[in-house]
Amino acid sequence: MSILLRTEGLGKRFTLHLQGGTRIPVLAGVDLAVRAGECVALSGPSGAGKSTLMRCLYGNYGAGVGQILLTHRGAELDLASAEPRAVIEARRESIGYVSQFLRVIPRVSTRDIVAEPMVARGMARDAALSRASALLDRLNLPERLHGLPPATFSGGEQQRVNLARGFGPGYPVLLLDEPTASLDAANRAIVIGLIHEAKQAGTAIVGIFHDTEVREAVADRVFTVEPMQDAA
Repeated sequence: MSILLRTEGLGKRFTLHLQGGTRIPVLAGVDLAVRAGECVALSGPSGAGKSTLMRCLYGNYGAGVGQILLTHRGAELDLASAEPRAVIEARRESIGYVSQFLRVIPRVSTRDIVAEPMVARGMARDAALSRASALLDRLNLPERLHGLPPATFSGGEQQRVNLARGFGPGYPVLLLDEPTASLDAANRAIVIGLIHEAKQAGTAIVGIFHDTEVREAVADRVFTVEPMQDAA
């Protein structure tokens, strides 16, 4: 299967401007390749840089050194050096991200929030709304909530909205940051099913799974992120 996302020599440091410009190394020499239909679980102790790596892969954090090569429109796009407009296009078409927390959009219904990225990728609005409703139903979000903004939803309900929004468009590459952290056993099982279906459809997945049962159920292999200690 083809590689859809890879990094070469990826490194990242944070500069603490309020502490005399101290530079904290977080990532160095990260070489990661993820193939179509494969789920790679990131492993490592707390603070090792797993979430930082995920944010770099999505372009939320700029890379200090190295490349982040995403298959996009039939070619490789280096997200580490791409113009902001190209990164936005890649996010719309080629790479999705499910974070732990829903970024609530005021006064927009849950169904519309889930449908929006599908419409952005070219799906007809009616079809996107229908798929949004089906995913929300599958994730056990009551239909009475579909037409409401999710600002007042519980953490578990908001996470299920995030999951529906992430899985709906069928991105070629999908990043999952603790996708089951706020879910009960029944909904964790549903997410495992969604991940397996995405893999079967050829999606390349990178995930952080602190739930061992979920990780063992979905991951094809584990990529260890090694902690760094030295500050400069």
